[in-house]
Amino acid sequence: MDKAQQTLLSYDARMLEHRPGPGHPERPERLASIVRLLEDRPVIGSRWQAALPAERAALARVHPEAHIDRVEAARGRRAFFDGDTAASERSVEAAWLAAGAAVQATEAVCRGEARNAFALVRPPGHHAEALRAMGFCLFNNVAVAAAHARAALGIERVLVVDWDVHHGNGTQHSFEERDDVLFFSSHRFPFYPGTGSLHECGRGQGLGFTVNVPMPAGMADGDFQQLFAELLVPVAEAYRPQLILVSAGFDAHRDDPLGDQRLSTEGFAGLCGTLVSLARRFADERLVLVLEGGYDLPALAASARACIQVLAGETAPEAGVAGPSGQKLLKSCLQMQSRYWKL
Repeated sequence: MDKAQQTLLSYDARMLEHRPGPGHPERPERLASIVRLLEDRPVIGSRWQAALPAERAALARVHPEAHIDRVEAARGRRAFFDGDTAASERSVEAAWLAAGAAVQATEAVCRGEARNAFALVRPPGHHAEALRAMGFCLFNNVAVAAAHARAALGIERVLVVDWDVHHGNGTQHSFEERDDVLFFSSHRFPFYPGTGSLHECGRGQGLGFTVNVPMPAGMADGDFQQLFAELLVPVAEAYRPQLILVSAGFDAHRDDPLGDQRLSTEGFAGLCGTLVSLARRFADERLVLVLEGGYDLPALAASARACIQVLAGETAPEAGVAGPSGQKLLKSCLQMQSRYWKL
């Protein structure tokens, strides 16, 4: 198969050397479990690419020099950025590689060198704000990739979809005053980090370009899939993104110990299928997933592999129908977003 028609998997084993400490949920085994499953059961139509560290200029499009320097000062030693966010001796190296993997995957897709891509990375990124490491995250990998696509790859409109169970506060923070990046987040609410209410819709020039879907606990496949089909899809149709990036956390899985949601492995594959379809319609298939959370190892590995199968061309499971709570939430979201979009 032509490399340009394959799904790129961007990864580097040095990211396993990020060790926040005993008992920490964001442990090396998370990423190792995905890689091991993909090595044991390779997905036809995918190929691996070794990640390279991000360039400082790419990070600086999102993070001011003061933040980059603060993270860099932790290189080679143990450090704590907050109560949840710790660094070990090789964590800073891993963080530069994680951001670099997201950037390189985006470059490959935008330059026609791969059909689509999945950056298999840690530490995760979507909680990192411009000047603040938090929520296990040092640099905001997906935000860095989006900003790089805008500045260096000729992309005018980027859609960032965040299906992690936690709100991507850092990504919203990076783009909430801009209209060249549309941020869509489905997340449990109220929940960590406390942001992402229905009424957070962006500011200034970016008003209407932040779409938050604050979900109660217990949402299942049909709830997510109908919200994507009847809210995300029409917004994307109006926005016409040229690139779709996904903060792909798998902690909304029904087996996850932290999220208290009910998505299945097949449900994640269905969401990925929706985005593959959108990317085919509007973005010349340019779609990049970037790993975020997910803390049950078998569920995490199986869900990541199921999404890679869909990226590589397998048919996604059929969408389900939302239950009463999902229908109520969908109605509220449509009422809010109809202020900014023709829905």
